[in-house]
Amino acid sequence: MRTFAELLERAARRRGGVKALESEIPKPRALKELTAIPDDRWLSAMTRGVFQAGFVWRVVAHKWPGFEAALAGFDPHALAYLSDEDLEKLLADTRIIRHHAKLLATRDNAQFVLDLAEAHGGAGAFFASFGPRRYAELLEVLKKRGARLGGMTAQYFLRQMGVESWVLSTDVVRVLVDEGVLHRPPSSKRDMQAVQAAFDHWCEQSGKSLTYVSRVLAMSID
Repeated sequence: MRTFAELLERAARRRGGVKALESEIPKPRALKELTAIPDDRWLSAMTRGVFQAGFVWRVVAHKWPGFEAALAGFDPHALAYLSDEDLEKLLADTRIIRHHAKLLATRDNAQFVLDLAEAHGGAGAFFASFGPRRYAELLEVLKKRGARLGGMTAQYFLRQMGVESWVLSTDVVRVLVDEGVLHRPPSSKRDMQAVQAAFDHWCEQSGKSLTYVSRVLAMSID
């Protein structure tokens, strides 16, 4: 497995130097900032991730103001108690993308956010409680307890919210395979643990965040 310095050098050559490369890397939010994010923003981002999955992202972005209006600003108290009749009405609302299963997931995730808030004093406190070394564990929790929050949906959602994170894009997986961390795209808890160990190693070598390492890997390959 290459050192992180070698991977960074390869990525910098492709991106016109380290400074240019770093301009493309988002900075994770501090734990205090994550904790302060209101519950409705966590639910909004979860829902957006769910609707983006398998759909054209720019269409979701164009309709998002309509989602916010139609879905009570993503107030989890309002959405957790939507009746089946309420959901049927939403399926006729042209402000949103009318997808029954994903609307059901929104209701389920509203209850998930309420449960997190009750147990931790706010959904933000829950997400802030997972450090970078427990990122794979956080993904597993979202997969098990959330609705339609497995795989890339959870990873993009967490990156959007500023959680220190990796995203296992096609390019990142290619690097992980090339470096012998994986033999194929991850499909098991054991695979995810191997990915976590590799990222932990590169983070220790570099003193950089999961987000930084993940983006460098993505930019280090043609």
